[in-house]
Amino acid sequence: MPDSVPEATLTKTENGLVPEAEGWFVLNARDAVWVRSEERGLDTYLEGRQEWTELGFRIQVLMPGQRNGLYHGERGQEDFLVVSGECVLVVEGEERQLKAWDFVHCPPWTKHIFVGASDGPCVIVMVGSRAGGSEIVYAVDDVAAKHDASVLEETSNPGEAYARFGPEEWAAYGGWLP
Repeated sequence: MPDSVPEATLTKTENGLVPEAEGWFVLNARDAVWVRSEERGLDTYLEGRQEWTELGFRIQVLMPGQRNGLYHGERGQEDFLVVSGECVLVVEGEERQLKAWDFVHCPPWTKHIFVGASDGPCVIVMVGSRAGGSEIVYAVDDVAAKHDASVLEETSNPGEAYARFGPEEWAAYGGWLP
C-alpha cells in the first residue's frame, strides 16, 4: 500500500475543468466538462484524462425523447439512480416508467436503454463496473425501436451502432442540474 495517493491536477479549459494524470480529486459537476449530443443528451466527462479501470461514473441529462445511447448489454454490472425528472427504461424488451429516486440494477448482460420522458430534463447517475475490461453488444429490440433506440442489426462495434447519429461536442455546464 502506498504511503499516500497524490492529488490529481484539474486543468481549466474553455468548457470546464479536466482531471489530469492519476490521483484523487474533488470536482463539482457544474465545473466539469460535459459532452453534448442532439440524440443522446448531456453527459459528464468526470474521468478526464485518467483511465478508470475499476468503475465508471457519470451523470446523464436527458430531455424528452433523448436516449443515453442504444439498447445494449455489457460485460459489467451497471446501476442507475434517477435523481430528477422522468424517463422510460427499456429493459429486456419491457418498458418501465421511472421517476426521481427510482433505482435500477442491471447484472452483467442485462439489455437496457433510458429515454427522457415528461416535459423536462431527467437526471440519472450512472455507475458501471469496468473490471475485466469492456465488452458490449448492441441488440435489436422492437420496444427499443419505438424510441429510435435500437440498432437495425446486432453489433459489438460502437462505430457501427452510432454511425447514423450526429456528432458529440464538448460543452461547458449550462444550468441543467437540479
